[in-house]
Amino acid sequence: MTSPSAPAEAATAVPAKPAAEAGAGVRFDWAYWLFPGPRRRFSEAEIARSGLKGWSSGIDCYVMSNVLVLGLVFYTMLPRHLAHVILIGGLAMASLGLGVGRWLWRQPTRTRFNGATLALSILMVLITLVMVKLGYRDEARDLLPFAAGGMTLTVSSWWFLTLYRTQQLGARLAELDAQDERIAMAQRLATAQIQPHFLFNTLASLQHWVDTRDDRAGPMLRSLTRYLRATLPMFEQDRLPLEQELQIVRSYLDIMQARLGQRLSWSLDTEAGAGAVIAGASLPPGTLLTLAENAITHGIEPSLRGGHIAVRVKAADGRLRLEVQDGGQGLTPGACDGLGLANTRERLQAQFGPEARLGLEPAPDQAPGCLAWVELPTA
Repeated sequence: MTSPSAPAEAATAVPAKPAAEAGAGVRFDWAYWLFPGPRRRFSEAEIARSGLKGWSSGIDCYVMSNVLVLGLVFYTMLPRHLAHVILIGGLAMASLGLGVGRWLWRQPTRTRFNGATLALSILMVLITLVMVKLGYRDEARDLLPFAAGGMTLTVSSWWFLTLYRTQQLGARLAELDAQDERIAMAQRLATAQIQPHFLFNTLASLQHWVDTRDDRAGPMLRSLTRYLRATLPMFEQDRLPLEQELQIVRSYLDIMQARLGQRLSWSLDTEAGAGAVIAGASLPPGTLLTLAENAITHGIEPSLRGGHIAVRVKAADGRLRLEVQDGGQGLTPGACDGLGLANTRERLQAQFGPEARLGLEPAPDQAPGCLAWVELPTA
């Protein structure tokens, strides 16, 4: 007896696609075979941005010495009447190949690679025709295998060099793009560090003082206006003049002093002779502000007695040092691992490299609190 489910199964079977339809998506790219090489062309600005080193003279020494050694090793195995020609020709081919290699290294394009390959082919044909014309037909025939081998090795070297350089530049630029994206994200996150609770608490205090007609409302409103006017657009910039950063920190500390009252006092001191350095210095926006916010959040606010915040600017030996020292409760576990400090470190490294440093340590001279500092090159 036939199972009643059999017709249903047969009816739902999916017919196989015709072979022509199945292979319709496969496309053979003739252009790649007729004109091989990387399709991407790097601009001069992209190559300069990559920061990769140029052609090393050590490559020239390595290749030429190897060609010379191989030529001397096989010199006695070559036909006597052709040995010196092959040795000199090998050195000439290596020198030509290295020259073209430097040219391709500077701009690894398929146009350059194919142009160099075509030029080498024409050169080899012309040399062969000249030898035949001068009566060296047998010598030309004997040299043909060596010339073909040398040409194949040279073109293959150009091919791999072009591909390697293209991938190297592409990978480096992709790495820089990702780094720029991380920095942009860090800047957006830093913008978010105009913390909601800071604004809410400040506005709540301001509203209370306005309702009670407290004389502190006017100065605090002016400080808050200066602070917001400066901080809202500042993270759209890559760098901010240090003078503007100091003004933002002043406005922030004015607001916090109005809110915390006698629990907070602060000072901003500039080392004698550092005025010229400050006038020309710039740094990632929010760098010093982040240190001041951390001093308030982790040092002053948790302490019942409050404390003093000292902001100091120093310059010596071609370096700028910014310090924020609080007299609060001192370093706490995880104080160095905050998102704000991590973003600040990354932005400092991106702009100044390893010469920029950021650190947290206990306050000196056994004083209570914590010392946060940033060191930057002034040049």
